[in-house]
Amino acid sequence: MATLLRQALRADVAGIQRVRHAVRENILTSSVITDAEVVQHLEVLGRGWVIEVDGEIRAFAIANARNGNVWGLFVEHGHERRGHGRRLHDTMLAWLWSQGLQRLWLTTGPATRAERFYRAAGWQDMGPSAHGEIRFEIGRPPG
Repeated sequence: MATLLRQALRADVAGIQRVRHAVRENILTSSVITDAEVVQHLEVLGRGWVIEVDGEIRAFAIANARNGNVWGLFVEHGHERRGHGRRLHDTMLAWLWSQGLQRLWLTTGPATRAERFYRAAGWQDMGPSAHGEIRFEIGRPPG
């Protein structure tokens, strides 16, 4: 299998939305997240990355460089536990730190694989968000 991590493009929105709909936890729908919003995050507010397996998008991450928000990191069911999420996470954080950000944040559902993933990656639980999700934050590493 050929695996490629690359920057996401406007042309990837359909694949990104397909992966978003295929996940089993933290499900978001295109009625909440429109294609235009995805494009805005990719081209105006920040950047995104995709993992392609044999030419098909199987995972993605999108970050907002203006406010330090990890807007989304999703791996399609059946493609988990292959390191795709961690590769995307590390690439995204390296880029956000290169943009001069000092602190990043995200929210995710409690008792999910995502919660365990972010805890293992060193994110700090800041308590519940207004919508009952967990707010995580991470500071820029020293050096």
